[in-house]
Amino acid sequence: MAIQRMDNVLIVVEDLDAVIAFLVELGMELEGKGPLDWPGAERVIGLEDVRQDIAMLRVPNGHGRVELARFHRPAAIAPEPREAPANTLGLRRIMFAVDDIEDVTARLLAIGGELVGEIVQYENIYRLCYVRGPEGIVIGLAEQL
Repeated sequence: MAIQRMDNVLIVVEDLDAVIAFLVELGMELEGKGPLDWPGAERVIGLEDVRQDIAMLRVPNGHGRVELARFHRPAAIAPEPREAPANTLGLRRIMFAVDDIEDVTARLLAIGGELVGEIVQYENIYRLCYVRGPEGIVIGLAEQL
């Protein structure tokens, strides 16, 4: 049996609307947003008495999604340091292929994103950069040359 696809990546956030706005500006499409009212969720994630709101966003071509969760109960636990450097263990960024890295970066910076380093070129293949968004979420951008 083989993996069929990567369905989604979950990011736990405090400000659901701010992260949705950032990802929509990136070019993702909001599929839905609301409270998670599925009793099986507690059994899947191994927590009891869970109350959360979720949002699902998809890449326009439909080949990837990001799920956002805002926990009301139990309270989310913040990592330290809040804006962890690239060599910190764990999930560090989500990379997206884009048509125009300059345009996407400018739009994200205009709504409060922060360029982590600089836009660089990898050989004659890609232009790459990282942009830090709300809650320290790092988005990688890759423009194929």
